[in-house]
Amino acid sequence: MLRFPKGVYSDVRTEHVSETKIVVKNGVTEELKKRTYKAAFIRLFDGHKWFLASIDDESGTQQELDGLYALAKNSSPCRENIKGKYRINKGEFMTFSDDDISRVEIHDKENFLKIFLEVVSKNHLVKNWSGLYQDKRAVKKFMSTLGTDIVFDVQNCGIKLNFTMTQGANRLTENFSRGGNSFGELEKDPSELEKLFEDCSYYVNKVKPVKSGTYKVILSPFAAGIFAHESFGHKSEADFMLGDKKMAEEWQIGKKIASDSLSIVDDGGLRETGFTPYDDEGTPAQKTYLIKNGILSGRLHSVETAADLGEEPTGNARAVSYAFEPIVRMTNTYIEPGKTPKKELFKNAGEAILIQSVKHGSGLSTFTLAPNRSYLVSDGEIAQPVNVSVLTGNVFKTLSEIEDLSEEAKIFSSVGGGCGKNDQYPLPVSFGGPYTTVSKMNVQ
Repeated sequence: MLRFPKGVYSDVRTEHVSETKIVVKNGVTEELKKRTYKAAFIRLFDGHKWFLASIDDESGTQQELDGLYALAKNSSPCRENIKGKYRINKGEFMTFSDDDISRVEIHDKENFLKIFLEVVSKNHLVKNWSGLYQDKRAVKKFMSTLGTDIVFDVQNCGIKLNFTMTQGANRLTENFSRGGNSFGELEKDPSELEKLFEDCSYYVNKVKPVKSGTYKVILSPFAAGIFAHESFGHKSEADFMLGDKKMAEEWQIGKKIASDSLSIVDDGGLRETGFTPYDDEGTPAQKTYLIKNGILSGRLHSVETAADLGEEPTGNARAVSYAFEPIVRMTNTYIEPGKTPKKELFKNAGEAILIQSVKHGSGLSTFTLAPNRSYLVSDGEIAQPVNVSVLTGNVFKTLSEIEDLSEEAKIFSSVGGGCGKNDQYPLPVSFGGPYTTVSKMNVQ
């Protein structure tokens, strides 16, 4: 049993981890490994600053905790405004005991990946490809001087395929992923991948350049999710606002910034790859509206950012592993669906550009989205494939120009990647939304 030093705040997070990784490139298995470890992250706050340590052998936890206390120059209690923000919980909260991914044999994971690799290897337009199976299970225990003592588990698994198609001078890089929280829920039917290859083959044969300009744009659920995560979700992380007067002025809770139909949510309790019943400070997951009915409604917090901004923690203090301290991060971030049927949304859009898939996105006040596949939409129908290099814009201005949301929506789990921030990559997250019409976007 741990002995916490008196007169200071300290907490300990231990992690019992099992993970598998299989990598195949152009038919050659380059990596096949499974590993387990037990590690710990220790924090101590002496009233003035934090002292941190991470160890890859949890048996040394008490020694490290005592060592941090010896380094502390002061011995004063946790600042009262911070202390009052910690949530005190006790008990075990195990979600995946019956679906423990570490109990699945590695050859079953190999065979699952092979089902999809066979589809990739048979396509004559694919010149280079790689396949990844990856899973991770972590049983976490969090204890603090304030009395929190909880045990909970998180896990995710899935595959990701990357491939390049070429036809003459045309070239398309695309990917396919399938992820979930347990091996049994992974869909083993490759028909969705086969359909993707049909679409990509047509695209690479027919694609033409697009003329740069301002267009009405339809974001697919995937593209809308990337926008929600990269271009707005990061902007909602409260640590970006500390000490930034301009950001604080821009982010005024209660401000009308979009139409009544737009709501954006972050929810760590949702069973997707960003699921975490507690964050890495012991705060329970919750559903946080960042935008609700067009009104700027919330931001994502750790205990410390909540105390500094006079708000409440949201369960978003997350660390990518035991080697890192928790910082403010997203979980499952998505745009809530609207009420318009998909066909009607396309018809209402008239002439537009559909952004079907996206390589990457970035931004805080301004944003960029770099598409993989895009199409002209004419008279409500998907028409000519076009090559769009990048979309750019101001985040709040673009939010105000969202004019339609479909009733159909989808959330995507990240596999073989995830969210990156402050060198902590890849953190499991998910993102998504409905088909989303934006009246004006800059297209190049």
